[in-house]
Amino acid sequence: MDTARDTDIIALYNSINRDPDYLEGPKDQLFFETPLHRAASEGHTRLALEILRLKPSLGKNLNLHGLSPLDMALRNNHTATVKGLIRYDPELIRVQGRGGITPLHYVVEMEIIDLLTRFLLECPSSINDLTVRQETAVHIAVRKRKSTAFEVLLGWIMRT
Repeated sequence: MDTARDTDIIALYNSINRDPDYLEGPKDQLFFETPLHRAASEGHTRLALEILRLKPSLGKNLNLHGLSPLDMALRNNHTATVKGLIRYDPELIRVQGRGGITPLHYVVEMEIIDLLTRFLLECPSSINDLTVRQETAVHIAVRKRKSTAFEVLLGWIMRT
C-alpha cells in the first residue's frame, strides 16, 4: 500500500506511460545515466528498488563516469539504498566500473567496515574480483594501508 502512494513511484509509472522506452536509454550509447543511477545517487531506496525490479539489467549499467548505480549510492553515503540494492541482487557487488573497481574494492579503499562485512556475507565470491591492475580487495587494502579492512579480509579468507 505504501508503494501505491509513493509519489516517486507514481511519477516513474507516469513517465513509463508517456514513454514506454523511458528505462531503456539511448540505443546508440554504451554508457549513460539511467533513472536507476539518479534514484540511487539521491538515496531514493524504494524508487531504486522498483526500477531494479522492472529492469534488473540497469543495475549493471555504467554511466559516463564509469559508475554503476550501486557505486553512486556508495559515493553519496546512501547506506540504506546500498543495502536494499544488494539485498535485491548481491551480484551488483561484482559490477566492475572504471578501472575494474567493484563496490567491494571501493569499500575497502574507503575502509567502510560495516559494508565490507555485509558485502562479503552477501557475495563471498567478490573477494576474488580483480581490477585492471590485477588487484584484489586484499591488494588494495595493503597498498592503501587500510589495516582494519585488511584484518577483516584476512579473517574472512582464513574463515572460508
